[in-house]
Amino acid sequence: MDTIYPLKDQPHSIPLKKLLLWALYALLPIITFYHLIAFSFPRSLSQSKQSLVITTSSSTPSKEIGNASVEISCDYSNGNWIQDKLGPLYTKCNTVKEGQNCITHGRLDNDYLYWRWKPNNCQLPRFDPKKFLQLFKNKNLAFVGDSLARNQLESLLCMLSTFSPHDLVFSHGEENKFRKWHFPSHNVNISIYWSPFLVKGVEKSDKTYYNTLYLDSVDEKWAKDLGQMDLVVFSIGHWYLHSAVYFYGDKVLGCHSCPGLNYTEVGFYDVYGKAFETTFKTILDRRGGGKDKLDVIVTTFSPAHFEGEWDKYGACSKTKPYDAKEKEKLEWMDAEMRETSIKQVNLLKKEVHEKNVRFEAVDVTKLAYLRPDGHPGPYMHPFPFANGIQERVQNDCVHWCLPGPIDTWNEILMQVMIKKMDMIV
Repeated sequence: MDTIYPLKDQPHSIPLKKLLLWALYALLPIITFYHLIAFSFPRSLSQSKQSLVITTSSSTPSKEIGNASVEISCDYSNGNWIQDKLGPLYTKCNTVKEGQNCITHGRLDNDYLYWRWKPNNCQLPRFDPKKFLQLFKNKNLAFVGDSLARNQLESLLCMLSTFSPHDLVFSHGEENKFRKWHFPSHNVNISIYWSPFLVKGVEKSDKTYYNTLYLDSVDEKWAKDLGQMDLVVFSIGHWYLHSAVYFYGDKVLGCHSCPGLNYTEVGFYDVYGKAFETTFKTILDRRGGGKDKLDVIVTTFSPAHFEGEWDKYGACSKTKPYDAKEKEKLEWMDAEMRETSIKQVNLLKKEVHEKNVRFEAVDVTKLAYLRPDGHPGPYMHPFPFANGIQERVQNDCVHWCLPGPIDTWNEILMQVMIKKMDMIV
């Protein structure tokens, strides 16, 4: 049995001060280690979640926020136009509508071709036609809407044709409003459907100065082919600014800008939203329970840039983009049209996340608003000033020159499909 001595009687006793000092030295490493452990790991599960890497499917750049490495979602809708020496992917294209062929029609200034859209928090890659065709191999793409839908479609065809030839396999209707092209190299079909309201409608004519819209029924001119589509891109808006009478079933809801008719005057923003609502409901009814996926893209409203009368010299004569600081806010109508379409898309995204149909918006309203220089203007016709400058000249300040700013719409479309729609490159 060990002998226990009182401290003062221990053999070779050590002074108490030294013992306390040695004890302190021994505790220092333990205290240091404890602090390292305590501050390196969260004390609770909630703290643990804050230190994880947060990602989104559409993210590219990242930055440190506190202890978290957070990837930032790429917002393609806000940014600035910057000068670009590379210029457009194409200069000539046989599918360009005559009215948008600005170079061939003698437009002398070409500065409008040397700008690229730079989003604020990420990069927008240059369009890759080979990659686009690979993404949509063996698929059917459809553009549905008004003449701006056709403008975007023709831009896409021109960019794709720099890599692979295509064949026109179907053409029908006045001004070829219904057409289909085939890319044999990747078995990709791209179609255009004229449907300026998306819902059933009767366009104004020589007999009637107003359009007639049936807001409860979708336009079957495009909807009858819905089962064949893998991607549908909607682009409407400008036709809703015209005079119209609105029906829902057999009941007249009212009208917009219809003097002489005994109907209640109603605004067109709610009607515009109702058209998307009916369209989306029809898509979900017909495709929501199927096995094949359908991607639905809405291209937001593309503003016009008329300055004064449409047939006066200089109606849209700008030669460079606006700076984002110069035009910070959208004009009221452009902002309302944009907000209405995005609101409808976001409502659907919340409600149909388990459906086999995916909805997204390509928000081009602001970047289009900043490009007053990109329209054909008087060059919608060949050499409009061959006989000198005339005071009266027809101008197109709505559509876009090809090549031109609208090529950017398709660059964004491609990135949205890759990132937001989780397509495999």
